[in-house]
Amino acid sequence: MISIGIDVGSVAAKAVAYDGQKVIANAILPTGWSPKKTGERLLNQIMKELNITRNDISSIVGTGYGRVSLPFIDKKVTEITCHGKGAHYMDPDIRVVIDIGGQDSKVIKLNDNGTVGDFLMNDKCAAGTGRFLQVMANALEIDVSDLSKLASDVEPANINSMCTVFAESEVVSLIAEGTSKEAIASGLLHSVCNKTYSLVSKLGVENKVFFSGGVSKNKKLVDLLSNKLGVDIISSDEAQFLGAIGAAIIGY
Repeated sequence: MISIGIDVGSVAAKAVAYDGQKVIANAILPTGWSPKKTGERLLNQIMKELNITRNDISSIVGTGYGRVSLPFIDKKVTEITCHGKGAHYMDPDIRVVIDIGGQDSKVIKLNDNGTVGDFLMNDKCAAGTGRFLQVMANALEIDVSDLSKLASDVEPANINSMCTVFAESEVVSLIAEGTSKEAIASGLLHSVCNKTYSLVSKLGVENKVFFSGGVSKNKKLVDLLSNKLGVDIISSDEAQFLGAIGAAIIGY
């Protein structure tokens, strides 16, 4: 039998299929205005790819903020728990997960079996999240995916505020003063790094650290965090699917 995990985040929704040993299919879509419809599209996409029907699926587990909008799932599980299970699947030696998504960031400490020992979460504002970087990229009139390349080997501009509204004003002022986009981009990534470091420091770093969520694609930020924490940070092309992987494993 096959289990399905669906992780509906604020920006992207992800789904994976798991056969008891490995992930055999995955899919990702923008969450859009209707988490329910997006979840249904993901499920249909997975079933079509694997040429299976609902009868071939043993369990569907939903996670992420949009899990409450999925009437077809068998179980709802928090993203904290699912990220822990997903990280343990990636590498059983992982003890800390840094997850930066569209609207929140979290640090999760894991036990030997992949269960959650402790966690901290910033979900009160967009500081240090994907949304923060998206707003700043818009102010710079660049694509958010270009921030990492722009920020490479450049002395960072000083960005004092982590509040998205105030930081955007700072960026606009820096542009007006003639500060280069490269220096501003570097300053923004250093700000996110410092914010994340503060969160991680409260739990402590043990053994292997995994960086998940859409922001983990920013290679410059991964390097900055690695240097700041003094550890190698692991990520992968499947990092965005960590929650969905954990959900599918729990379902199985």
